[in-house]
Amino acid sequence: MRSRPLLLVVALAVGHLSAAVTNPRVLLLDGSVVGSDIVAVGERGAIFRSADNALTWHAAASLATATLTGVAFSSDGTRGWAVGHDALILTTNDAGRTWQQQWQGENLADSFLDILALDAQRAIAVGAYGLSVTTSDAGKTWTRRKISDADYHFNRLSRGPSGTLYLAGEHGTLLRSTDDGATWKNIPAAYEGSFYGILPLDKRTLIAHGLRGRSFRSIDDGDTWVSLATPESVLLAASVQLKSNVVILAGHARVLLVSRDNGKSLQTWAAPLTTAVAELIAAPDGSIVALGEAGATRLAAPR
Repeated sequence: MRSRPLLLVVALAVGHLSAAVTNPRVLLLDGSVVGSDIVAVGERGAIFRSADNALTWHAAASLATATLTGVAFSSDGTRGWAVGHDALILTTNDAGRTWQQQWQGENLADSFLDILALDAQRAIAVGAYGLSVTTSDAGKTWTRRKISDADYHFNRLSRGPSGTLYLAGEHGTLLRSTDDGATWKNIPAAYEGSFYGILPLDKRTLIAHGLRGRSFRSIDDGDTWVSLATPESVLLAASVQLKSNVVILAGHARVLLVSRDNGKSLQTWAAPLTTAVAELIAAPDGSIVALGEAGATRLAAPR
């Protein structure tokens, strides 16, 4: 089960490629920048790596067959993790070139939906029905934790510039941690539907986004929210803030939204993309990489 948006595609089986491809053409669900490279993960254990800002991709060595839904790296790039269905956690210590299975839960029905690397030793993985595990020893051991009384799906983790952690999930679930995930506190939500992400814009300003075009802005670290008008009532699955401070939201129904005023307003962005998006990545060269139904698509940053 995947609580991140279900992207309907007929996927291709992923094999190990001996040559670069311009687009993997498989369902990709998450990605991360590591150094000057980009690593993306997705359906049937797909892991692809680009060293040229998504112009070309190489399949990474991995024996995983479960769908991978999240990937994260330590800031120094020395350790990375990927998570997914079948209660699976993979790890890499060579910036995503090769991967090994590190942990698998006893209940293969468990599904991870996201992972956040705090550093090379510590990481937090979350998923469906309140699933949460942590490591403090680079993944040698993983400890299951209950961080909420309700067993709602946890969809996405994010980290703000001051180190505050945020967790977005279904049924209005918004959580905040100021101690690297040791404890979590509820953030009062503006509605009771599902959230698919919290995007920190600065130490106090947040954008939360979810179902039916619902998006909200806070200037007090989530204590209060203001609803943002959106031109389309579609699921908003992904968000990114560029170095220019432009904010982009994307999701189903080929909708991309852009804000040029620190998230105060959103307008439709007529980007050349015709499929659903699961993740947005700010590439090192300033371009945007949209991951989703169409695999990986490079987009020029909006002006």
